Amino acid sequence: MAKMAASVVVESGEDVFRKMFKFYKRRDPPPDLRDVTDFSSGAASGGKIVPVKLDPAAVSDEEAACVGLQPIRDWRAFGLQGYPGFIFISNPFLRGSQAFWVRQCLKTYPQKPNVCNLDMHMSPSDTQEIWARSVQALRTPASVKRQPKTLLERLRWVTLGYHYNWDTKTYSANSYTPFPADLHMLSVRITVACGFPGFNSEAAILNYYRSDSSLGIHVDESELDHSRPLLSLSFGQSSIFLLGGPHRQDPPTAMFMHSGDVMLMSGQSRLLYHAVPRILPALPQHAALLEELSCASALQTGSVLEPVSQEDWDVCSRYIQSSRVNVTVRQVLGPGQSFPEEPMSALQTGDEGRVVGCHDDGNSGKRKRTCSNPVGTVET
Repeated sequence: MAKMAASVVVESGEDVFRKMFKFYKRRDPPPDLRDVTDFSSGAASGGKIVPVKLDPAAVSDEEAACVGLQPIRDWRAFGLQGYPGFIFISNPFLRGSQAFWVRQCLKTYPQKPNVCNLDMHMSPSDTQEIWARSVQALRTPASVKRQPKTLLERLRWVTLGYHYNWDTKTYSANSYTPFPADLHMLSVRITVACGFPGFNSEAAILNYYRSDSSLGIHVDESELDHSRPLLSLSFGQSSIFLLGGPHRQDPPTAMFMHSGDVMLMSGQSRLLYHAVPRILPALPQHAALLEELSCASALQTGSVLEPVSQEDWDVCSRYIQSSRVNVTVRQVLGPGQSFPEEPMSALQTGDEGRVVGCHDDGNSGKRKRTCSNPVGTVET
C-alpha cells in the first residue's frame, strides 16, 4: 500500500492516476493542495524540483522580445526528478505581452478556416464570426442579466495546422490550414532555447477551460514523430496539472500551472500520461500580470506582437477572469516523413461533411469517449 498526496491511499495495482485525478477534481470537500508543486515559488513536495540551465546565446534578446519573451538568461527553468526531458518555465513572458497572445487565442485563432468544437453541431456560416457575435454580450456589465452563453463562452477547442481528428485520433494531409506565423515564431524561440533547434510547428490544439472544466487522462501519441517535443502554453486562470508515467498505474506528480507558464515534454517524458483535473482562481500576483497592456512604443522592431486595443482587452479580460486557455504545439512529421495513404472509408463525416470528433474522457478505468469535447465540463 502506498500513501499519495494529502492522505490519498491506494492499493497495489489500483489505477493510481485515476484516484489522484478524482481527488483533485472533487468539490466537496475541496482537496488539500499542500502537496502540489508550485514552480513560481519553488515549493515542491519531497524536493523534486531541479534547476535547468538554458543557453542564453541560443536566442538573442531581440529575437526573444519580438515574440514577447524575456531574455533567456532571465528565464526560471526547472525540471523534476524522475522526469527526464520535462522542462517547466515559470512565466518567461515580458510584462504586458500576455495580452497579445490571449487576444490571438480568443479573437484570431478561432476564425475560419481553422476548426473548432462548434463546427461539430453548427453550420459553417454560424461559426464564421465567433468573436464578433460574442463581444456585445461580453461587454455587458456582470450585474446585468443577459442572454445564454455566447459562442466564445461555448468554445472548448480549436485546432490549427494539421487538424486533429478526434474520432480516428490521427492527423491527415487532407485536413490542413496554414499554421499561424506568429505562434510558430514563439514556439521556435522557446524550443531553440530549450535545446531543440529545427522544431517545425505543424499542429496545435487550443483548449478553452471554464471554472468547472477538466481534461481527462491521456497521452499525446498521434504525431508520427515523437522525437520532437510537445510544447504547452497557459494563459488565464490557474490549473492543477498531473504528470504521470508511461503506465496508468504510475503515480502522478501534481503541479500548478499559472498564466504565462510554459511546459516542454521531450525524450522519456514525451509519451507520459497527463491530465488537468481542476481549474483554480489565479492568485493576485499572477492575475495582475494579465491586466497589463504593452504600449505600441515599447514593441520591438520586427515584433510579431501588435498593440491590443482597450476595446478588445475589455472583452478578453472579462473572459479570462473565469477561464483558462491552453495551447499545445506539436511537430507531426519528422524529416522525410509523410502521412500514410488514407482510404476514403476511414473518414467519418457528419451532416454537411463536417468531421465528427471524439476524445477519450479518461475519468474512469475504461476508455470513455466524449464526442467533440476534449475539455470536459459541467454545464450550469
